[in-house]
Amino acid sequence: MEKIKALVEKYYEKIRGDRRYLHAHPELACNEVESSAYIARALREMGLEPQENVGGYGVTALITGTKGTGKCIGLRADFDALPITEKTGLECASRNPGVMHACGHDMHAAMLLGAAYVLNEMKDSFAGSVKLVFQPAEENVVLSGARSMIEAGVLENPKVDAMVAQHVWPSVEAGKVGVRDGAMMAASDRFFITVKGSSTHGSEPQNGIDAIVIAGHVLCALQTIVSRNVGPLDNAVVSVGNIHGGGAYNVICDEVKLEGTCRNLNPAVRDAMPERIERIVRGVTDSMGGGYEFRYVRGYSPTVNDHDMFCLVKDAVVEAGGQDALCIPNTAALGGEDFSFYCEKVPGVMFWLGCGRAGKKKVPLHNAEFDPGEDVIPLGVEVMVTSALRFLENE
Repeated sequence: MEKIKALVEKYYEKIRGDRRYLHAHPELACNEVESSAYIARALREMGLEPQENVGGYGVTALITGTKGTGKCIGLRADFDALPITEKTGLECASRNPGVMHACGHDMHAAMLLGAAYVLNEMKDSFAGSVKLVFQPAEENVVLSGARSMIEAGVLENPKVDAMVAQHVWPSVEAGKVGVRDGAMMAASDRFFITVKGSSTHGSEPQNGIDAIVIAGHVLCALQTIVSRNVGPLDNAVVSVGNIHGGGAYNVICDEVKLEGTCRNLNPAVRDAMPERIERIVRGVTDSMGGGYEFRYVRGYSPTVNDHDMFCLVKDAVVEAGGQDALCIPNTAALGGEDFSFYCEKVPGVMFWLGCGRAGKKKVPLHNAEFDPGEDVIPLGVEVMVTSALRFLENE
């Protein structure tokens, strides 16, 4: 552990520089051209041979231990950003208008590069290999980067035996790491609703069908799903995040589009959602004389941590940060993560790297002011490296 900490300290400024570059140059899912090129360049500079354009703009590289053949562990980080205008005031704030790393993916990628710096210097101390998986398009539920990279063979050549990933997490205190045995993150699906009416002059509403009014009733009715159709002990969320309709203040709107998300942990609840949502939409629009179109897209599965991998990371956290650094959350989060697709193929574990600050304003993920703070970087790198080495040591 002393050697790991010394190497993390040695490379800290470089890791921080990686984070600041990525933060200043955010790119949306499926458009991560410069970020991908930066990561590949950094890997080549340390003597590795990255594979580029894996399942989109994904990048992989292999660090092979010199002590012989053995298992292969995958370490994954995402690196796409969000369509948000940054308001952090950081010196490294986004230079791309309307795009921001508001979910910490810049931190994830920089810490995985940090783990690569350390493990590359320690390859004489382990057998087997570490596959670095830099994944694009985590924020696009429809075009999942994890699914694309898996289809492109990221878990083969060599075969990956287990996976580890981390996520900065503002509800966990900085200096602590949260990890659970079993469900960690929720299923994440999307739905698209188009409410159809008939336009007319705003002074003559009786001659049209107001899609905005109908959409308002649909929006309110959808809230009854969680309160009245999901059991009180089941976790679920139905949220509408986008509403677009109307073109002029004095015209009755003929079409409104709503887009939202469903989050849950129970497969039975998840399976019931499409029919329940459409039944509400159909009933409201029919009763008010309108029409509708409905599309439901099953996105990410629940992220479920493997028991043995949970135990391994839990011990790695204690080794890296002491017993006080370990946090076992009582419940899973309803945020979605396409790391779930790796966990369906191989034993996997995701941990939450705390970045919450006592006494300071709580800024959530996907917020224009989100900044996890670079002081959490060393612990994140140390847990990733220690987890990888522990896995490769255990036969």
